[in-house]
Amino acid sequence: MFRFAIKTGIAGGAVYYSKEEGIWNEDTEKVYERYAAALHPHVQSLKQQIPLDIPALPSSGEMCFVTKHYYNEGVKNTIHFIHRLPCYAGQWAKKGSDAIKKALDAPSAPATPAAVEPQAKK
Repeated sequence: MFRFAIKTGIAGGAVYYSKEEGIWNEDTEKVYERYAAALHPHVQSLKQQIPLDIPALPSSGEMCFVTKHYYNEGVKNTIHFIHRLPCYAGQWAKKGSDAIKKALDAPSAPATPAAVEPQAKK
């Protein structure tokens, strides 16, 4: 119960903070530009410290397109899974019943070690 309360608090805090930042409004490009501008000095200092090529941040238009695309793919796949859920449930029930039947039909192991005959030595 305590873990659930912590997870709920973190999720609620994330939603509250994102609402305060304006992510849920129509000005998400402004939020992205603000964060990109705030991260730019840190990225520059990181480039100086680490001799690796760090790619440039994508433009806000590209980022919005990619975000919308993957969100839509997630929605489509979720709806597809819900649509197929009765089939999946039937398959899982069949597998479960087959496993139970197999376990019940299997010969039982000897109850005591004395019932097992020792092998003859060569």
